Amino acid sequence: MENIKKLLNDIRTNIVVALTILILLNACAPVKVPDYATPVTNFDLNKYVGKWYEIARLDFKHEKDLNNVTAEYTLQEDGSVKVLNRGYNYKKNNWEEAKGKAKFLGGTSLGALKVSFFGPFYAGYNVVALDEDYNYALVFGQKTAYMWILSREKTIPDSIRTRYVEKAKAAGYNVENLVWTEHD
Repeated sequence: MENIKKLLNDIRTNIVVALTILILLNACAPVKVPDYATPVTNFDLNKYVGKWYEIARLDFKHEKDLNNVTAEYTLQEDGSVKVLNRGYNYKKNNWEEAKGKAKFLGGTSLGALKVSFFGPFYAGYNVVALDEDYNYALVFGQKTAYMWILSREKTIPDSIRTRYVEKAKAAGYNVENLVWTEHD
């Protein structure tokens, strides 16, 4: 009977180890640009860095209950980008922030990056629409659960808002679930 208990315990341990390895391998899988996200070409990081206001997003746990959300991008000497996301949690009555880094997936003239807020784990960040003056941006994540509309100002013209929402809808995003970020 003891041998059977030990055998079952060993099997459970092996299953847990195997599942953990699979989860880690999946999390460390290379970031790719999804088929529905065509990043902008002739991307100029020097124009893109700086402060952006989040106009809309598809909500997820790290941004839940946040308003006054901003993203600040700073070019680093090694070519990577320092990321600082901030937002006010109106339910907890406090500011929250997340620090991360972004790197280009390929060449620097393509708006396809990967961003990490948790060590070696990266997610896709694809700038798929951008006006000529770098005032408004539409960003698709690696999955259709992640999407942002950004602006250099706290508002966005209706024409750009409509164009970006239509582009997201055509790419398969559920735009009915967009959260329109409030800014004070």
